[in-house]
Amino acid sequence: MLVTRMDLDGAGSPMALVGKILKAEPGLSVPIPIEELAHQLDIEEIRDMTTEGFEGGLITDGPRSSGFILVNAATRQGRRRFTIGHELGHFLMTHHKPPPGQPFQCSREDMRRWTDKEKSAAIKMEVEANEFSSLILMPPPLWRARASKLGDPNLAQIVALAKDFQVSKEAAARAYAQYHEESIAIVVAKDGVIEKIYRKPAGFPTICVRSGDQVPKPSLLFRAVKQLNHPSEIGEAKAELWLESDRWRTLPPLYEQVFHQQDGYALIMLWAEAQQGDDEDPEEDMTSKQRLARRQEQWRT
Repeated sequence: MLVTRMDLDGAGSPMALVGKILKAEPGLSVPIPIEELAHQLDIEEIRDMTTEGFEGGLITDGPRSSGFILVNAATRQGRRRFTIGHELGHFLMTHHKPPPGQPFQCSREDMRRWTDKEKSAAIKMEVEANEFSSLILMPPPLWRARASKLGDPNLAQIVALAKDFQVSKEAAARAYAQYHEESIAIVVAKDGVIEKIYRKPAGFPTICVRSGDQVPKPSLLFRAVKQLNHPSEIGEAKAELWLESDRWRTLPPLYEQVFHQQDGYALIMLWAEAQQGDDEDPEEDMTSKQRLARRQEQWRT
């Protein structure tokens, strides 16, 4: 590798950092060699730790001349790689500061933060570190190049992409919803309760259910034959159960697919058929600065 931290000078956001890394390393291959990249960018060592309290940590000096990344030894490969990316993000974003006299210590909950509803500086740092990790492990140009060859949306593709990029299925599901050309959303549920909803930032209709809600009873989650680690067929869904309606617009045709996993987890794909006018570019009249701000915000919603 040739990239150095000098190549990243002036980049303070996750998107800007990853853009400069890709520019300096145009030959990066999939899966991204995240440990090699971390060492190249002055992480001296990546150490396994035995702990129940934290998924990862970062030890560094004041000037950030070098650092040590700590990773929960019990985590699976995909989560381990995400944790390394997360802590590398903390290291490279020098405005990230741990509590005085303490190292960065990041919990599993920190690794699942994508919004900063509390407007907390500490939570914002975790959100940015997650953005960086997602972007560097699944760089949008490389992700789109792979995903575009797979055809119409199907949850089986998430499994294949997660394997290719060596990330967790949930991380792959989030990127899949963000970048797929079709208008889709991925619902993460456990025991019939919605935990997360990932959707295409522009173009997908407003969803009427939220985290903590029960999955609607007529969903394929309850009707399809339950087969672990095998996606169901794609079937028609009742759009009014999932989407908000108003008097001015007819709800689009909606399709649904379910992928049951271990421990009561399931992925539910919602695929909204494009309606006339949905292909208008919402960024057409924006400046480049406005487009950048919009795209960064999309990663937080």
